[in-house]
Amino acid sequence: MAKMKKYNITPTSRFIKELARLSDENKGQVMETLDLMSVTPFYPSLRTKKFRKLYESSVNMDIRIMWRQEPPQTINVLRVGHHDIIRRLNKRKK
Repeated sequence: MAKMKKYNITPTSRFIKELARLSDENKGQVMETLDLMSVTPFYPSLRTKKFRKLYESSVNMDIRIMWRQEPPQTINVLRVGHHDIIRRLNKRKK
């Protein structure tokens, strides 16, 4: 039985550039994660949590996706990268 997608995934140009820099293995994991997010973005294995006005979801123990939910049923994926993308965003706000 196929998964029923509830959300449209819309990547930003920055997300696409950052995705291109990842290894092929990580790219595959990101695509699997986006597929799961299109069905249920708060699935427990994604470890999704609120980060300011955005959300952060885990691809694996190192790779994170930053995203924003917008009506109707759209997920804008903004950033993808190693866990340090969170640290870099924190430094910008100080």
